[in-house]
Amino acid sequence: MSEASHRGPLRGPLRIGNASGFYGDRFDAMREMLTGGPLDVLTGDYLAELTMLILGRDRLRDPKLGYAKTFLRQLEEGLGLAHERGVRIVANAGGLNPAGLADAIRELAERVGVPARVAHVEGDDLLARGGWGDGVLTANAYLGGHGITACLRAGADVVVTGRVTDAALVSGPAAWWFGWGSEEYDRLAGAVVAGHVLECGTHATGGNYAFFAERAERVESLRRRPGFPLAEIYEDGSSVVGKHPGTGGFVDAGTVTAQLLYETGPARYAGPDVTARLDTVRLTDEGAGAGAGAGARADRVRIEGVRGEAPPPTLKVGLNRVGGWRNEVVFVLTGLDVEAKAALVQAQLEAALDKSRPAELRWELARTDRADADTEETASALLRLVVRDPDQSVVGRAVSGAAIELALGSYPGFHVTAPPGKGTPYGVFEAAYVDAGSVPHVAVLPDGERVAVAPAASTRPLVPVAQPVLPEPLPEGPLRRAPLGLVAGARSGDKGGDANVGVWVRSDAAWRWLVHELTVDRLRELLPETAPLPVVRHVLPNLRALNFVVEGLLGEGVAAQARFDPQAKGLGEWLRAREVEVPVEML
Repeated sequence: MSEASHRGPLRGPLRIGNASGFYGDRFDAMREMLTGGPLDVLTGDYLAELTMLILGRDRLRDPKLGYAKTFLRQLEEGLGLAHERGVRIVANAGGLNPAGLADAIRELAERVGVPARVAHVEGDDLLARGGWGDGVLTANAYLGGHGITACLRAGADVVVTGRVTDAALVSGPAAWWFGWGSEEYDRLAGAVVAGHVLECGTHATGGNYAFFAERAERVESLRRRPGFPLAEIYEDGSSVVGKHPGTGGFVDAGTVTAQLLYETGPARYAGPDVTARLDTVRLTDEGAGAGAGAGARADRVRIEGVRGEAPPPTLKVGLNRVGGWRNEVVFVLTGLDVEAKAALVQAQLEAALDKSRPAELRWELARTDRADADTEETASALLRLVVRDPDQSVVGRAVSGAAIELALGSYPGFHVTAPPGKGTPYGVFEAAYVDAGSVPHVAVLPDGERVAVAPAASTRPLVPVAQPVLPEPLPEGPLRRAPLGLVAGARSGDKGGDANVGVWVRSDAAWRWLVHELTVDRLRELLPETAPLPVVRHVLPNLRALNFVVEGLLGEGVAAQARFDPQAKGLGEWLRAREVEVPVEML
């Protein structure tokens, strides 16, 4: 008998929402989502690479910590609201201590008088296994959604996990709701895609959206704060993404496309339960968002056609360690001779550091000044020095003190933006891979029973998708030099030390131009920082999109803070601001 034949009675669509895209997201989002409209499940994503490092340091101070404390405070009100409305809550807020968070929720439920069956998922924490190298604080495998499914099947009202994939917060509940088997890959892949759209919260409802300023009603809707997203997931794995009525922001094919491209890479989007084929995703805009015409179903985008494949045989393990100590000094250079002033103070400070030179010194001159400025701030440029070293004393007062000692003997107008500092630790993120069968994925049910979650029965090594057939280029015609962003949207982000830039357009004609114009070599010309680095381009015709992965741009990851924009959040907007020769018909 097939797994599918074990499915329970057919249910209506799963209404699943998101109330957190990161640790520190809008605190009142849980209440807004629980009271704004009907839901069956509410999820929250609290974990990121940097968050795991923060929680690791929390755990060093107190072994009882290691989870997202904000989530527990949100539940002081949210637990009762969810109980009244029959909403299950699923969150990865357990971080490094999901069992501790589950116990804290039970204590909270008793204190506030709300009955709640609490379960958790564990097994991702592999630190005790050892062999990860010196200084590693956290070592967590990215688990899938089947542990969440088991907890919900056992009647859990609240499920908290450690490090699962972000999309598992949606695919796990969907498999529970519909009774999907572990090898129903197309259905699971559809839920994974929906989960990826929801996981970053208001990214899907107009937040950080490239084309937000082109319509006044969109600007106004964002001023009211965008509402958090939700999805209706159907038994075949298709879904419709939207938001609660009356909330700010907007949902259209563009906002969904932008989030689909965020922090992804190849067309094969690998996960522990399924590899989703991003090149099969089809989007249909069921409404025009803010300002939709009569009869339009505003703020609804249908996702369908997603194909899935067996997952790879290995699981990714995120490693965080303390890499050393860093400090920075920002010199303000006002008025004339900015470059000469910068050269002078750099030479003076480096000479002062000769006796105990930090392992790494990085200078960056930001020409924020302009000629004949009418304020002192706009007449000033910033010269930023970042130093890093394994020894705190080398980058602490030795650096900031040496900078301040120059105050009366350097360039005219000398001052810095902050007082001397002692230096702070920085982290380094690395990824390792282990055999999926070696990771003890465990669902701890509300009654305390521990259920082992079996690894995938079938696996498939990842191989690149064949290069799709490209459309014919546009016929030659008049061109005009203009910013790329007048035609193309972009969204960028980080994956460890790598960055990705997803670029998309909204018409077939623009796609025929973009796919031939924006090659790897052209990207390197437009973004000179990427020129010496490996860059891989992935083509997604269904989305009219290109996804570039720039390897090593972010050094050792966001916690290392080695770059001006350590998470590459503005990389896509920099690309959109660069000028190219655009067909006049598109402008």
